[in-house]
Amino acid sequence: MKAISFTEYGPPEVLEYGELPRPEPEDSQVLVKVHAAAVNPVDWHFMRGSPFPVRLLLGGLLRPKRRTVPGCDVAGVVEAVGKGVTRFKPGDRVFGGIGRGSFAEYACAREERLALVPEGTSFETAAAVPLASITALQALRKKGGLRPGQSVLIDGASGGVGSLAIQIAKALGARVTAVCSTRNVEQARALGADEALDYTREDFTRGTARYDLVYGANAYRSLSDYRRVLAPHGKFVCTGGSGRLILQLMLLGPLLSLGGKRSRLVTTRFDAADLGFLQGLLAAGKLTPVIDRCYELSQVPDAIRYIEEGHARGKIIIRVQ
Repeated sequence: MKAISFTEYGPPEVLEYGELPRPEPEDSQVLVKVHAAAVNPVDWHFMRGSPFPVRLLLGGLLRPKRRTVPGCDVAGVVEAVGKGVTRFKPGDRVFGGIGRGSFAEYACAREERLALVPEGTSFETAAAVPLASITALQALRKKGGLRPGQSVLIDGASGGVGSLAIQIAKALGARVTAVCSTRNVEQARALGADEALDYTREDFTRGTARYDLVYGANAYRSLSDYRRVLAPHGKFVCTGGSGRLILQLMLLGPLLSLGGKRSRLVTTRFDAADLGFLQGLLAAGKLTPVIDRCYELSQVPDAIRYIEEGHARGKIIIRVQ
């Protein structure tokens, strides 16, 4: 099969396009004929081996322990199933998060990490959902405790996670304020934001509005800035942003959360129930990923270069079949 892989850490030039053996599913796994995959920041973190702790996940400090196929979101057709699989059969259209391996013509995934693609949903749309949407959902609902009628401000509302977070927050019944650049204001409103703030013209930290939840999908302000706009018992949750802010949250977040306002860094954990919830939103037309660009499998290095620039509007998709 054709696949993208790497055997050393570094820039996109370390990615190789070529033939690899087709994987065989284990007892609890599904073999998927990949039709589409999505690019996520984790892909280039693995590729570059940065930050350093990610090298432990790949089993090698100087280079990966074995040839690695990146890609953690997948959508395609079930080709074969392991003998312990009960939920899927060959021919089913599925999507989900597989950890690594989707930048290839075939990929294996554990049964519980997949769901059926809703009728009428394209493979490209389905592939854009898993990691980014689960990240947003867990930040908003599980860690942020967002409830109907509450107000949430989403900083970084135009990227892959932020654009999905707007829609998920609305589906949870919240009033949404999106923070983005000038060119993305109309997109944020179209996705359902009740208010869209252009950060090049308006500093939300200097306003009088206070929010029950502030979500840093791509956050580059200081921790004190975000806490300033919280309601008395509000929460600030963050899944991505500057290294300085991440460090502040790691060192000061627990200490500052002893009072009424709470701050925390959120780590995404795959959850089958969360994927099922998102499947329902897709089927109901309440979740429509914004797709910025599509690339062919051989063009993955170009796709990762683009996402590393940090200006993607929505998701970057790899078309495989």
